Amino acid sequence: MYPPHITAPMKADLTDVGFEDLTTTDQVDELVTKSEGTVFVVINSVCGCAAGNARPAAKLAMQYANKKPNKIATVFAGVDSAATNQVRKYTLPYPPSSPSMALFKNGKLVHFIERHQIEGISAQQIARHLLEAFEQYC
Repeated sequence: MYPPHITAPMKADLTDVGFEDLTTTDQVDELVTKSEGTVFVVINSVCGCAAGNARPAAKLAMQYANKKPNKIATVFAGVDSAATNQVRKYTLPYPPSSPSMALFKNGKLVHFIERHQIEGISAQQIARHLLEAFEQYC
């Protein structure tokens, strides 16, 4: 578990631009299973690839998307463990990884970006990947 004073700015990087901060399993269940349309969830992390690649990519994609998910949210690995583990149940069969990104449509996982698809990849490339997924599913 990371101290809140260290992770608060990392959470705010996404919540300040409209991502809902999911901290409980009930919030995750409600969002994923009861939302109509598409839900984009970023599994946030303290690692460098989250700061330099994942969070900037998610923000870029939301800024430039013609078609956007109906709802956007984030969980923070190592901080909100129960919520993160609950999202990971919905992203099976993919193994746990953070950062990572999931797109759900009507409660079903339709697209997933794992850490190995984030680490070492530019934020712009990841954002393009997300934009393609949004075009297809949103």
